[in-house]
This record gives sequence, C-alpha cells and structure tokens, in this order.
Amino acid sequence: MNYPDESTYGTKADIISTVEFNHTGELLATGDKGGRVVIFQREQESKNQVHRRGEYNVYSTFQSHEPEFDYLKSLEIEEKINKIRWLPQQNAAYFLLSTNDKTVKLWKVSERDKRPEGYNLKDEEGRLRDPATITTLRVPVLRPMDLMVEATPRRVFANAHTYHINSISVNSDYETYMSADDLRINLWNFEITNQSFNIVDIKPANMEELTEVITAAEFHPHHCNTFVYSSSKGTIRLCDMRASALCDRHTKFFEEPEDPSNRSFFSEIISSISDVKFSHSGRYIMTRDYLTVKVWDLNMENRPIETYQVHDYLRSKLCSLYENDCIFDKFECVWNGSDSVIMTGSYNNFFRMFDRNTKRDVTLEASRENSKPRAILKPRKVCVGGKRRKDEISVDSLDFSKKILHTAWHPSENIIAVAATNNLYIFQDKVN
Repeated sequence: MNYPDESTYGTKADIISTVEFNHTGELLATGDKGGRVVIFQREQESKNQVHRRGEYNVYSTFQSHEPEFDYLKSLEIEEKINKIRWLPQQNAAYFLLSTNDKTVKLWKVSERDKRPEGYNLKDEEGRLRDPATITTLRVPVLRPMDLMVEATPRRVFANAHTYHINSISVNSDYETYMSADDLRINLWNFEITNQSFNIVDIKPANMEELTEVITAAEFHPHHCNTFVYSSSKGTIRLCDMRASALCDRHTKFFEEPEDPSNRSFFSEIISSISDVKFSHSGRYIMTRDYLTVKVWDLNMENRPIETYQVHDYLRSKLCSLYENDCIFDKFECVWNGSDSVIMTGSYNNFFRMFDRNTKRDVTLEASRENSKPRAILKPRKVCVGGKRRKDEISVDSLDFSKKILHTAWHPSENIIAVAATNNLYIFQDKVN
C-alpha cells in the first residue's frame, strides 16, 4: 500500500473517535473528542494529474455536539462523537447520523454555488427597502458564487438513553435506525424525534444482579427485521423483530465454549466483544475481542469458523495492561468490500490485515516516518524474547499509548483510513 495523506492536530479534543466512508467511498467522515465532524472528499481524476486520483481533501468541517450538563444527575455529558453512520445518497445532498453519549443528530451536508440577486423588497445587503422607493418590478436571477458547503442539523433525537450510546446502525429499509447503550437498544423512525421504540432491554430489576452489558449492535445489511448485538461476556445474540416486538428472547445465540486450560483472572475482561460487524453479503458476522478477531457463520452458533490472533504476544503482558487500563481498550474491526480481507488495530500504531482466502496476515504501521506520499508500507514483526532480528521490534518496547482503535475500508476499492490518536492516515493500494 502507498500514498498516505494525513491531517495533524495537537490537543486532546482532536483525538479521532470514529471514522466512516460513505456508501460510494467518495466521502470520508471523522468524528473527534471535541465534538467536531470533518468530512474529506476524494479528488476527481484530471488529465494532467492522473496519479492524483484518490487523494482526500477537507470538504466540510462542523461542530456536531457541544458539551452539556445533566443537572438532574450532576453529570457532564461529553461532546465526543462516538459513532458516525452515513445514509445512502438520494439526491444532491448528503445525510449522516452522528452521536455522542446521549444524543443522535441527523445532519444534511449540501453545496451551494449560486445565489439569488435582484430582490424587489430587499437591497443587495438584505435590508428591507422603503416601499415608497420601489417603482419597478424586477425578476430575481441566480448568479454564480464560490462553492459553499453547508451542514445543517435536520433532526435531533434526544432524551431516550439513560446510559452511554455505543452504537448506531441504519436499517436497510432506510426509514429506521437503532441506537444502543449499555442496557437498552432503541428503534427510531427518521421522521419522529420525540419517541423511540425499545426493542431490547437487559436491565435487571435489581442492578446488583447485573452480569453483562451491551457493547455493540448492528442491523443486517439486507434483512430489515434482523439485527445482532454483542455483550461484555463474549456472546452475540441475533434477534428477529418479526418474532416479537420486544426482542428480549434472541433467535440465535453465538458463543464459543471456553478452554479451561486458558482460564485466568483476565479471561472475562479479554473475552468482552468490543465490535461486531455483518459482512457485506450478510452471511457472516465478525467480532473483535481484546486478543482476537472471529468470523461466525450465521448458520453455526456453537463456535466461530475462523479465529485470527491479533496480538497474541500480549498474553504474557495482561497484568501490566490491566494496571494501565489498556485492557479495556475498545478496538474496532472492518471488512474489505468483497469480505475477503479483514482489518483491525493494535498498539504501537500497528494495524493488522488477515486474508481469509490465503490465510496470510500482515502487520503494518501508521506513523510519520512512512507517511511520505507514495511511500511503501513495510510489514512489521514483533518478537517475543530470544534474539531479535534487525527489522523486528521487541514486545517490551511497544508504545501502548499509540493505539489504532478506529479504521475504515472503502466500500469497493483498496483504500483504507486509519485513525492514529489525532492523525488520520489514508493508504491506497499501489497503482503502477
């Protein structure tokens, strides 16, 4: 892969918290801890700059969420953007959903390159004219102007979550979407902001009996009645909204039996699923826990069909990772457009790719050193103990403050976006 493009910031508010391509891959949205959404647009190919095709430049930046204060609970509500989801494009404008811990917003992003001139009742500055001075009737005309990209909030879906929202997912009917927090999943209609329908509620009558929380949820890509949600216990439930209105009883339950020989103090923590994603085909589900990525066939509940070790060399380091809280990091995972390769992040700004057909895997690094345009990414290797080769990095010298939690893959091409703290790297396959 080559040609990284990066945007560099500095403060904590600039730490990227979500990355998402739209359905065509022409736009890429990032959300950050400061509540901002930055949209990048892909450059169109020109005759004199053929190799420039694929570069993403800033298209629009807007403040999506502001910090709030819940006076009833004396709690600060962060402005951090937890998730962004695009809606398929229906007209010239783009629509996307963004959410912080409590509130989901539907944004419209549109272009304006003409402005009306020649009003009858207003002057060119927009001030009302004295009716006595109006003696002729003018026909307003549209004049060209510099392109303006406007972001306007069209809907605000608030006051439906007691706990922090961790997922939003647009349904394939494009009329509804769901939002999930630790204990409940709500179904919304895009046209109705003041009420939602609770489809999953795992809150026990006595909170002391709470044993698991919802960690991620997603709709099936083709069947609007089906969705999955994962839990902190390492289980995945597939629910069918046709079976009953409240999906407390799942249709399918995916869980891998634990190997007693691997049991340790950290077993429960590292088995918690941080992300769940349907394949584009809708046949498989991919889940990410702390050490592995698993691929499940929807028709087989008792074990995954594929398990990939992301950073197995960290097994011996779980104690120190627990002490520095890294063991609670929530890594995401993504499919490529054809479901043949999967990608997920690790530490030291490493990210991993697994080819499901050839069973080959590679570790790549998103860093300043290899972020020169057209630079080739070299595979990295981590060695555990023993002699270290020249091009290897020791597990003891990994930087755990540099972590790739959020990645995205272009829907049809080999272009990936990798968020490394407050830098966004865009890599694309080598084009000779």
